[in-house]
Amino acid sequence: MVVEEDAEMIDHGPAALPALVFDEEHVPVLVGGAASAGRFMVGGATIGIGQAGMVIIAEASAAPARSGVWSADEVRLIGPAPAPVTERLMGSPWGTDESSWPIHIAVRLGGEVLYLGTAKLSQAGTSNGVLTDCELRFEAPLSRQLLNRVRPPLPAVDLPGLEWLRNVNDDRAAALEQFVTGWYSAAGATEPPANRSSSRLPGGLRQLYRLAKQRPGALGTQNRILPESDLHTDHLGEMLVFGAENQGGFFWSLLWTLDGPEADPTVWFREFDEEPAAEQEPLSGFLIQFSLFEASMGADYLALPRRLTATQVAQLTQALHLVPLRPFWPWAPTHFYVAPGLVVRVSNEGGEEFAVWAGATHRSALEPLADLPVDWIRFDG
Repeated sequence: MVVEEDAEMIDHGPAALPALVFDEEHVPVLVGGAASAGRFMVGGATIGIGQAGMVIIAEASAAPARSGVWSADEVRLIGPAPAPVTERLMGSPWGTDESSWPIHIAVRLGGEVLYLGTAKLSQAGTSNGVLTDCELRFEAPLSRQLLNRVRPPLPAVDLPGLEWLRNVNDDRAAALEQFVTGWYSAAGATEPPANRSSSRLPGGLRQLYRLAKQRPGALGTQNRILPESDLHTDHLGEMLVFGAENQGGFFWSLLWTLDGPEADPTVWFREFDEEPAAEQEPLSGFLIQFSLFEASMGADYLALPRRLTATQVAQLTQALHLVPLRPFWPWAPTHFYVAPGLVVRVSNEGGEEFAVWAGATHRSALEPLADLPVDWIRFDG
């Protein structure tokens, strides 16, 4: 099956996996015999299925729309997948526990195929019973050197810049627009839509709704700014609810009166039936912070460390720029740090440890974090 070690790629770290040159003729041996092996294509990857397992052979590529190695820990399949692949990965309709059978991963690189080890299904999406996408976790992570070989790093093109950062405390409307238009691509339109939002709304909300007409992601991925048609007052008729957590655990609101809107009102955070607490920044700063939070949540490339000490946070953020705003989110006060194409948020719920989440628009934007002495739960760089 494996005919020789690629000695150049061996990393002798405790969790590193050596690359082994793989002979495709031996696929039937891994999956349980030539007579039963089926071959399928899913997102550019060749998949062999048999009675004893599955083999996935992907191309060496960094294209997000193709199946292949995504990180040192993860392989992605991009469907739609044919029924036999869906059934094997999602579980046989006849009750056989086929999902426990080994899934072997290999990558075609030039004239050879490198065997990377086995993986297990960690997440999958379906539509009308068809597998549309799935993530598999390597049982032993790849070394960084091997990762760069089977998922070649590509130079970043047009990373979102930091021009907006200079305007955070001088012209927050300009900062918000520059960040949103830099981070999210417009959805096809060539001219910005006219601002038809209600004049009774504060200018910051009217601006965000205008931007979201071309860039819907600006309204949020995890939490969300409610569409203008869904704005409503609270049960007392005193507060205009404009933002909510994805499971309804908390919401944001503004004081609502029949008079004209305040230019830059206080934002009120309320969890369940607790008393509301004021966000430290008024609406103009809050919308920048909300945009940074959601951009990191919805990013294609993530870096998620386990909880860090203050010293580790200082190491992680030393090459980044602090966004000069007071802490966001009373539930877990949060600061933001940025670099081109990168947003890092640091939250503290009390105590001496910090929760950190980084999101990036391109794999290369995570490079400033790559060599830090941090225990990563996930690192897509």
